[in-house]
Amino acid sequence: MYVGRDMTELSMIPKSKWKDSELAFFHHSFQQIAPYLNAEGQTIHREIIEEIEARGGFNRMEATYTQGTKPSYD
Repeated sequence: MYVGRDMTELSMIPKSKWKDSELAFFHHSFQQIAPYLNAEGQTIHREIIEEIEARGGFNRMEATYTQGTKPSYD
């Protein structure tokens, strides 16, 4: 379960100041509802993707004993 700032609060600050976990959570959420997003939602999702790419992405090359290859936003 996501524990963090909600979209109302995050919409008031630039995406460059979002935590990685916030970007990962909202990217996943928007990805799930992508067919239903209006133009504003698509723009926000694209900005989230651009910020993730600007940070070099989240993919891990190796899993560890305690962590898998997917980022955790819990």
